[in-house]
Parts: sequence; C-alpha cells; structure tokens
Amino acid sequence: MKLLTVNLGRAEATAYSDGPTGIDKRPADGPVRVTDPGPKGGGGSGLAGDSVCDLRHHGGSDQAVYAFAREELDDWEKELGRPLPNGSFGENLTTLGLPVSHARIGERWRIGGELVLEVTAGRIPCRTFAGHLDERGWVRRFTREAATGAYLRVIEPGSIRAGDPVEIVHRPDHEVTAALQFRAVTTERDLLPRLLDAGDALHPEALRKAREYVAAQVS
Repeated sequence: MKLLTVNLGRAEATAYSDGPTGIDKRPADGPVRVTDPGPKGGGGSGLAGDSVCDLRHHGGSDQAVYAFAREELDDWEKELGRPLPNGSFGENLTTLGLPVSHARIGERWRIGGELVLEVTAGRIPCRTFAGHLDERGWVRRFTREAATGAYLRVIEPGSIRAGDPVEIVHRPDHEVTAALQFRAVTTERDLLPRLLDAGDALHPEALRKAREYVAAQVS
C-alpha cells in the first residue's frame, strides 16, 4: 500500500461554481505538511498549499484530508471512456493497494514516518464536483456507485510525499465503512442506526443524523 501522489488545488473562479473553488487538484512535486486545520467553518484543508474555498461545507478537522483509490479512478476511466489523472476527483491523496471506500470509520493510517490519519466519512458529491467532471447526471451516478473515497482527520501531523508507504495501524472491530456511512446518509436511511457502532470516530454530522433517526424511531 502506498501513496501515489499528494494533490493540491489553488483557488480559481469557474463557470460551474458560485465562487472560487480549489477542486482542480494537481500532484505536488515535493513534500507537503499535513496538520489539523481547525473546526469546520474556520479551518480549511489540512494540507499546506491546498485551497478550500467554501468553508461552510468543506474542510475543517473532520474533513482535513480527502483520499481516493487509484483502482477506483481506473474503474471510472473505463466507464467514462476518458483519462482521469491523479487528483481528478479533487482528492488530496491518490493511493494504491488501499481499499479506501471500504475503510472502516475510525481506521487509522500511517503515511511515511510521521503522519497518522483517521477515517471519518465518505464524500458526498456536490454541484461543484459535477461541474468539475462535466459528466451528465454525475451526482446520481457517483451516488449509485457508492465508491466514495474517504475523508480523514489528522491524529498526528507530519510531512508526506509521493511514494510514501501507507500502513493501517488501527482497524476497529465494527463493520461501519466509509461506503456504508455514505449509503446511510444518502439513499438507505434504514442503515443509520448501524452508524452508531462507530461512535465518536464518525464524522459529527453523520453521528447527529444517526442519533436523530434512532430517537425518532423510538418516540
């Protein structure tokens, strides 16, 4: 398991977004420092030099880093019939040999010698993502596939670069994956009670939805 590229985006104005966006990410040439950016609404990306523009919906401690597997990009290349370079989905980390969408919430990865990240949630597609890909019905197609990649929080800061090894240093004993969490908060709400097995490792917004759903069922 290894890190193929570390991808950074600069704030740019586009025709498909109301304001500037940093979704168009490109591989960095050298090492990149990764730290906790602070709470959502104020903190942006966890990667130095990476732009997060819409702080209402993106960035912050529980979405500090976004990872996507090269294998899943390859699958999408075949379906879409077009090349998808690393960073095409706006991911900060493009990995190889790591089942990112099926990583468990609370799973921890060590990348290189310093950085430790923890999986918090799957990625919800938005209008900006759809505009960036310029594919008809993209949000629906991405949602149906539920190969979401994973958001991660920073447990131990550190610098990383392309080629660094990735090691799973902790895997929880529950079965709540990033993909299952995504399905629960989008198309299969009956799965929401299962998210509680992940506890506080779960993204706070998903945890709140799960608790509210359970409370409504017993009231």
